[in-house]
Amino acid sequence: MNFKEQLHYLVHEALKEDVGDGDHSTLSCIPADAKGTAVLKIKQDGMLAGVAVAEEIFKYKEPECLFTVLKNDGEWMKYGETAFEVKASVHSILQCERLVLNCMQRMSGIATLTAQYADKIKAWQTKILDTRKTTPNFRLLEKEAVRIGGGHNHRFGLYDMIMLKDNHIDFCGGIEKAIERAYDYTQTQKPGLKIEVETRTIADVRKVIAVGKGKVFRIMLDNFKPEQIKEALAIIKNEEAPARFETEASGGINMDNIEEYAKTGVDYVSIGALIHQAKSLDLSLKAVAG
Repeated sequence: MNFKEQLHYLVHEALKEDVGDGDHSTLSCIPADAKGTAVLKIKQDGMLAGVAVAEEIFKYKEPECLFTVLKNDGEWMKYGETAFEVKASVHSILQCERLVLNCMQRMSGIATLTAQYADKIKAWQTKILDTRKTTPNFRLLEKEAVRIGGGHNHRFGLYDMIMLKDNHIDFCGGIEKAIERAYDYTQTQKPGLKIEVETRTIADVRKVIAVGKGKVFRIMLDNFKPEQIKEALAIIKNEEAPARFETEASGGINMDNIEEYAKTGVDYVSIGALIHQAKSLDLSLKAVAG
């Protein structure tokens, strides 16, 4: 499924969960043919994310609704501003209200935190990656928020990249065997699927280089200190292009030390905290009188 198809599935399931056999609060006091207008009020400074998602939610529920964007995804927002206006059936507005807010508040928090991380290393070439440390069934929008905030998406799930982590390597019996088996698998079962390998020591890095040329595209340096990353990069960068591997630092990277990692010249840093440590921002959907 493409992004829009995945989003529609998410919206369908979320509305089914919330509405159940009927929005009885609305059904009990609002005429079925009532029309109304609502605006998204910003109540906390940060980076806005989820406006395009909100539009898709309202239009999924009521394709004829009129949705006017006043601030775009990725723009910095300030308390008191208005992000969008929607004109639709009052029943549609009230049924979509909580889903829209839940998505936008969460997404805006993630985008804001990601932008803060990205700003810390804007002077270096290193790029920020997210991880699979996401909320079940909400990964689509959490990763979209990372992208809006200036980060980059790592693999979406277990199906779109092979990542040989410590447990895979230990269960398989070593890095060399895991790489060979994974590469053979891609040749027979999933041609074109990329392979990344997690390393825990400099010795592991040397093993990947020895057996992974033309098979592995990225080496993860897991829980390496910046000094160790510099040592690993010196070894990796001795390889001639196109055999040279992409590099990723992971583990223990935070707002206080991310600059030290970026200064090493590593290609990517992956940060689970972009998503699991982000705090939702305060937004509200308010009816417009008249």
